Amino acid sequence: MEKIIEENKQGTSLVLAQKEGNTKKLFIESYGCQMNFSDSEIVASILHEQGYNTTQNLEEADLVLVNTCSIRDKAEQTVRKRLEKYNAVKKINPTMKVGVLGCMAERLKSQFLEEEKIVDMVVGPDAYKDIPNLLKEVEEGRDAINVILSKEETYGDISPVRLNSNGVNAFVSITRGCDNMCTFCVVPFTRGRERSREPQSILEEIKDLYDRGFKEVTLLGQNVDSYLWYGGGLKKDFDKATEMQKATAVDFAQLLEMCAVQFPKMRFRFSTSNPQDMHVEVIEIMAKYHNICNYIHLPVQSGSTRILKEMNRQHTREEYMALVDKIYEIIPDISLSQDMISGFPTETEEDHQDTLSLMEYVKYDFGFMFAYSERPGTLAARKMVDDVPEEVKKRRLNEIIDLQQKLGLERTKRFLGQEVEVLIEKESKRSNEHWSGRNSQNTVVVFPKENYKVGDFVMVKINDCTAATLIGEAIGYSEMMN
Repeated sequence: MEKIIEENKQGTSLVLAQKEGNTKKLFIESYGCQMNFSDSEIVASILHEQGYNTTQNLEEADLVLVNTCSIRDKAEQTVRKRLEKYNAVKKINPTMKVGVLGCMAERLKSQFLEEEKIVDMVVGPDAYKDIPNLLKEVEEGRDAINVILSKEETYGDISPVRLNSNGVNAFVSITRGCDNMCTFCVVPFTRGRERSREPQSILEEIKDLYDRGFKEVTLLGQNVDSYLWYGGGLKKDFDKATEMQKATAVDFAQLLEMCAVQFPKMRFRFSTSNPQDMHVEVIEIMAKYHNICNYIHLPVQSGSTRILKEMNRQHTREEYMALVDKIYEIIPDISLSQDMISGFPTETEEDHQDTLSLMEYVKYDFGFMFAYSERPGTLAARKMVDDVPEEVKKRRLNEIIDLQQKLGLERTKRFLGQEVEVLIEKESKRSNEHWSGRNSQNTVVVFPKENYKVGDFVMVKINDCTAATLIGEAIGYSEMMN
């Protein structure tokens, strides 16, 4: 639940420039969080070198891959329906091969391959480099599987192709796996233990993006704040590192500063943060550099200390509030967003009211809110009874959503009359006469096109707003363009 799932991107099939000489067709689509979409770019890059060009025509594909998510039951059910569709096409095109990637692959390997026989290949999140070997197994008539979780793999040596890109924003993965055993979450079981990527490979990937004209990078990880490079290996083994390794280690605050200093004409974001791991040094680095955006996604899941303990979140309500106070103190114009779960096992009406009061205290700009759904394999599924009635979950969720919409409008209104810096990303959905972009606080801004173009940093005077969008007029280029 830590990972943001953007509903409008679910099931996107990826496409990239065709490589001359490649004769095979790859159809690949992604579900779940941005980490999965980033992984699909890595997979496409590997297969690009194996003779595959992407296609958006399912019927002509030689290989169909779906990158999957186990975070919510809805995501799993959607993928199952897609697999039914693939297999219907397979009856028309019997040479087509179907593979499942990602978190569902790790969790449901035996069902997919042996019991239901609906796929030819199952590949876990750490085994993408093995896909060429697995394809050979499939071509020789054998089912192929690799869901081994790695202690080292970060894909730092693979330059991902940028699929369906606007040429402006890109995601760069800096960590893989997670050590936080939240009782509701499958990520530690599907993506393994936490390890960080070598800083130089991150900076080289950003340099390549900069050279190609990209203007904004989001540093991506299950928990970016616990990034720690000390020469390789798991985060949990850092205490066994040599004195030299410890002395030369790079943490997230240092990595963030490296990015800001080396690429002053690029803007940086990061996701996702875990409250227990966010240190004041990160906030101070954000305040120090203009090109680090004033926005933090800070999942809390519940406003009740008792429920936080049941979730195995390593912080209390009061500790979270103290962190928020410190963030607002150092960066007064920051935007914060949340993840919230309604109806976690044993949640009472008092616990729910604690959640609403915490939201009022923090004044989140955005939110990602869900009713609790039991995920097989998690500690909560094994040891807790899902005892909150469905209608109560939904009612509480609606109250959370209603409050967030009210808070969101209040927070958006604070920009009225201000001048904000906007990176133009695309044409507005509602008008081909307007540009759309985001300000530093991650709020969407639309304004008349005039002579500006995609990729420009523009100062915009805000004249009006809706609950989630700022409306204004450009008054000139920002200093980032100098």
